[in-house]
Amino acid sequence: MINLNRFDLVSLRLFVTVVDAGSLTAGADKFGISLAAASKRIGELENHCGVTLLQRSQRGVIATADGQTLHRHAIHVIARLEQLAQAVDELQSGATGHLRLWANPSAFGGFLPELLARYAAKYPKVRIDLEDALSEDGVRAVQKGTAELAVIGDNVPCEGLQTILCNVDRLVLLAPKNHRFAALDSVSTREALAEDMISLARSASLTRKLIAAADAVGVTVRIRVQVRSFDSMCRMVANGLGLAVLPKAAATLYANALNLCVVDLEGMEVTRHLLLAMRQRADLSTASVALLEMIEEEFGVYANLSRQ
Repeated sequence: MINLNRFDLVSLRLFVTVVDAGSLTAGADKFGISLAAASKRIGELENHCGVTLLQRSQRGVIATADGQTLHRHAIHVIARLEQLAQAVDELQSGATGHLRLWANPSAFGGFLPELLARYAAKYPKVRIDLEDALSEDGVRAVQKGTAELAVIGDNVPCEGLQTILCNVDRLVLLAPKNHRFAALDSVSTREALAEDMISLARSASLTRKLIAAADAVGVTVRIRVQVRSFDSMCRMVANGLGLAVLPKAAATLYANALNLCVVDLEGMEVTRHLLLAMRQRADLSTASVALLEMIEEEFGVYANLSRQ
C-alpha cells in the first residue's frame, strides 16, 4: 500500500494547477515556482504513485487516465484543506463564520447586493469573502474548494455539484435614447441582433444564451465589444458603440443612471434563471447554510427545483 506520509501537499496542489492550466509552464507560473522546480515535483509525485500522471506534448499536457483519478481526489483533499485554513483563520480573527461566495455579473447587477445586505445585518460577525466572476469560474472555484457557493447561470455545466434556484429575472434590450428602437415597446430578436452588440466574454453564460437565441432565429450575433462587467457594457451602449442584452434588474438600474432605454425582446426565451451551486449541502459551513436558508425562505418551493 502506498505510504500516505510521503504525499506532498504542495505537489498535489501544483499537479491540480498544471492539469487545469493544460501546461506545465503555465501551471508553474500560476503557482509561483520555476519550470524546473515544477517538473521535478511532478516527476517525484509520479514516482511516488508509481504511474504516469501527465501526457506531455508540444501543445501542453493532459492528465492520463490515472492522472484524472488523482486529479479528482486531489481536488477533494485541497478543498478540505481550504476549509481547515479558513476555520483556523476565523479562530484567530474572532469571526463567528466565513461565507465564501463567487457570483456572476447578473447576480451582482441584480438580487445579490440586497440579499447580502440583509444577510450581513442578520449575521454581523460573519466575514463575507465575495468574488465577482463568470459562471464557469465560479463552478471551478466550488469544485476546487476555493468557494463554498457560487451563483451561476442555468446553462453552465456544473458536473458533480448540487444547485438550487436563487433568482429569476427577464432579459431585455438596452439602447441609447436616440436609437430607433427607443420609441418601441418591444423588438424582435432578429431585429435586435442585426445591430452591433456589446457583450461579456463569449464563455459567459449570458453571452452563450444570446448566441443560442441568435442561432435559433438564423442570425449571427455581431459582437463589437467584449467587456468584463455590466457597468462597462452599459457605458459602451451610452456612448453609441452598440446595444446590449441584460437582465431587467440590472438594465433598469443602469438605464436610469446613463439615460438609456429598456426595450422588451420578442422571439427568444427571455426568462433568466440563476442557480446557487455547492458541492454537497451536508458539507457546507454554518455561514453558507444560513445564506442557503435565506434563499429557500424567499423562493419557497421554487428553490427546491434542484438539479445534480
